[in-house]
Amino acid sequence: MRLLLSYKAQSAATRFFAWKGPDDPSTGDISCGTDPTLNLQMFIWNRTLPYIRFSIVNGVSVFGGTYQINGSSIVMYEETINTRDELYYKYTVSPGSPYTRISLDYTGKLRLLIWSSTASSWAVIFERPTADCDLYASCGPFGYCDHTEAIPTCHCPDGFEVVDQLNFSRGCRRKEAIKCGKESYFTTMPNMKVPDKFLHIRNRSFDQCASECTRNCSCVAYAYANLSNAGTMGDTSRCLVWTGDLIDMEKASFAENLYIRLGESPDQKKSNLLKILLPVIACLMLFALVALVWICKSRGKLQKKKVQKRTMLEYMSSTDEAGDKNIEFPFISFENIVTATDNFSAHNMLGQGGFGKVYKGMLEGTKEVAVKRLSEGSGQGTEEFRNEVVLISKLQHKNLVKLLGCCILEDEKLLVYEYLDYFLFDSARKAMLQWPTRFKIIQGVARGIMYLHQDSRFTIIHRDLKASNILLDKEMSPKISDFRMARIFCGDQHHANTNRVVGTYGSCPLNMQWKVYFRSSLTPTALVFYYWRL
Repeated sequence: MRLLLSYKAQSAATRFFAWKGPDDPSTGDISCGTDPTLNLQMFIWNRTLPYIRFSIVNGVSVFGGTYQINGSSIVMYEETINTRDELYYKYTVSPGSPYTRISLDYTGKLRLLIWSSTASSWAVIFERPTADCDLYASCGPFGYCDHTEAIPTCHCPDGFEVVDQLNFSRGCRRKEAIKCGKESYFTTMPNMKVPDKFLHIRNRSFDQCASECTRNCSCVAYAYANLSNAGTMGDTSRCLVWTGDLIDMEKASFAENLYIRLGESPDQKKSNLLKILLPVIACLMLFALVALVWICKSRGKLQKKKVQKRTMLEYMSSTDEAGDKNIEFPFISFENIVTATDNFSAHNMLGQGGFGKVYKGMLEGTKEVAVKRLSEGSGQGTEEFRNEVVLISKLQHKNLVKLLGCCILEDEKLLVYEYLDYFLFDSARKAMLQWPTRFKIIQGVARGIMYLHQDSRFTIIHRDLKASNILLDKEMSPKISDFRMARIFCGDQHHANTNRVVGTYGSCPLNMQWKVYFRSSLTPTALVFYYWRL
């Protein structure tokens, strides 16, 4: 069978029209014919609009296939021939084959059918379209339909991205714009049905065809075909170039390579990406290394703090004053104290006594504190240190100095208190102590003593109440400090025994001054003498 599609390029192309309906043989809207401008491709039209476009004819296109009908094999050869004067389609079948026919129906489907005598019906051996993306320009500008997949779907070429994921008919857009005057880069897409709306250039070599596109900044793609085996039109090659959007592309078993222009080569893009990623990766690795070192140091510090705290708890549990085993001792790490006092700098020293030195510090950069550091050579201060931490941790009163924390590390024993600016011997500010202020101070000290004797959970004797141990805040409210000599009276106990004299000698009660090396009785009333001397 031979079907003439076009005769002489200058004459009107031949069109075949489908029926208007399944039972209406009048002329319908669907027709089949060649491109009215060039005898290079066939269309199925819906009125005047392209509905389906077939691949370009390279002089002579031959296709062969074997089909199974009624248990018999039928060999069919199809040819599309393009000469200078005409474009026609023909097919031949093996001898003894059943009847065949081509059908274009009102829905726009083009079918090749063979009569099946067994079923007494026509069997379809070829049809178009078979998928939604077979329709003309269904994948939009620069999009293509991939027929190599089980279900043909739309995709974007390399260097492009989809405009709308929910509506692929809007096509694809470039990731990088074409830069005129710069080096040109092309990506190769094999096995393509090339796009529509091309410019046909005859008898060019591949390099000449590529040059035609490269030197024209508006050229977006080109395709080349060697026609040496065809030559029905006298051409040895065919060069196609595109200057606008690439419309109606398809990937299948076509022997066509399409070269699409890119704004940047993939290799250059990878190089630029590496230039960006390498510094980023280096920074991330450096950051990870710093973070790892910091984590290791933090874990080391945390472990060190745990050891210090465990040591302190074991140390505190050895005192008879500990009593309640559930007491939470406030702990501050030695490193934090060193930082707060600027490594126990001399200019931060507030004073010193028989058991060590006192430093001013800035804890956590914002809170002023006073740090008492026991002298390493002071054997007498060990018991007093434990005593002071245990007692103050049990006491809460506005007229008692507040213990913020403590630390034990090897021979270092430190106490951290709230920082108070003034004390009773402050010669620069003693003029501020008018009688109402003095009475307020005396009253506050009395409240503190009353709390120690009656209102706290334990009856506590201070045993070293003197002016230097009375600190004043900014409002001249007194706070009793230095509980290292204090003793707890348990339950209904009214006196305790001691076999040494403690505190400041001139401030001690007379009975304890005369019995230095003898056991003496210590009662809450002994503190009245201290208070009287104060």
